[in-house]
Amino acid sequence: MLDLLLTQVRLQNASAVMDIGVRNGIIDYLAPSEREYKPDALSIEDGMGGMLLPGLVEPHVHLEKAHLLSQMEQEAASLQDAIRMTAAMKHGFTREDMKQRSLAVIREAVRSGVTHMRCHAEVDPILGLSAFESALELKQLVSHALDLQIVVFPQEGIFKNAGTAELMEEAMRLGGDVVGGITYQDTDLQAHLQFVFNLAEKYGKSIDIHTDFSDNPEHLAIVDIAERTIAAGMEGLVSAGHVTSLGSLEHGRAEAVAERIQEANLHIMSLPATDLFINGRADMERKRRGLTPIVMLLEKGVNVVIGVNNVRNPFTPFGKADPLETAWLVAVTAYMGGDSEARQLIRMLTEGAAQALGLKNYGLRLGAEADMVLFSVPTERDILLDKPEQRTVWKRGIKVAETQVAILLNRL
Repeated sequence: MLDLLLTQVRLQNASAVMDIGVRNGIIDYLAPSEREYKPDALSIEDGMGGMLLPGLVEPHVHLEKAHLLSQMEQEAASLQDAIRMTAAMKHGFTREDMKQRSLAVIREAVRSGVTHMRCHAEVDPILGLSAFESALELKQLVSHALDLQIVVFPQEGIFKNAGTAELMEEAMRLGGDVVGGITYQDTDLQAHLQFVFNLAEKYGKSIDIHTDFSDNPEHLAIVDIAERTIAAGMEGLVSAGHVTSLGSLEHGRAEAVAERIQEANLHIMSLPATDLFINGRADMERKRRGLTPIVMLLEKGVNVVIGVNNVRNPFTPFGKADPLETAWLVAVTAYMGGDSEARQLIRMLTEGAAQALGLKNYGLRLGAEADMVLFSVPTERDILLDKPEQRTVWKRGIKVAETQVAILLNRL
């Protein structure tokens, strides 16, 4: 007997309305709804023709520095301002404070349909290991609803502040999932990359680096990252966030860089809310959009995914942890307005992001974990355009969130 049978749902790339069944947290039944035979199930729910997606994947978020607007005495006018202001506020962070602000983001993400998340926990002489240890506690606390990967992230630079390298080593020993880096915070790029790649090799982990977060076309650390990735045989195991300077590079040169990114099988994480807010400020005319060239990278075969990055702090004083809001922003600013682009954007939130995070047993297929989100609308384009509030979310076949919307229209 199945634990759950979900009937009358629409799946990506399937013409027929389908039924999907779950046993012991695994998808165990998948068949057209028109089939006369229906397996027995402890619980049966009618999807009413809505679209069912695999659980959304949030590939890049900063939890412990979310929801800081009430602590800000002024607004950030540049990336340097945001870094400086956040570093100052970090001196006042406590474990309980970080936990509660992180949970606010996680609850919103789960309610939005997120079942997997990668967060960047800051490790530096200001916070020591407190943010990382807080993330480890959260990983266990929310595991029934969300799988959390933790990046050991040196926001203030590795060599810029004595002791950071040792703290990163200790965090990886204690259970860090991914080695982080930030190329624009240390003056010696090669030393920074060598440390990151060596640490990843030592612990057998993947890498996720913040890089080229500017609109200066000469900032191309991504090329060095690609070369080191290939030399280390780590193709498919390295992600790079921002990479916005590539959007300011002359098109022919940018294409050559994109081809090298594809050869290294780097995952590029576009973080549009932050990138659009920070970049292009110095342009008096023809202001640049400040994004990595998403469409060109996709055309070159690069796995591009989308992350919320920051939520209501100096880097991004707006936003929420709903991947659909972020995807909608990309659709508008990257000229991805068609039906095929909507399908591509949804893929970037699901299969593409799952690939970047190295997830196994992911997707709506037999034998995969039953991480699912049901929408009340029938197509990917409807999901992207409507961003429907009504959603039902399952983690390993257990319902973890459900949003019902009551609408009362009184004499229009």
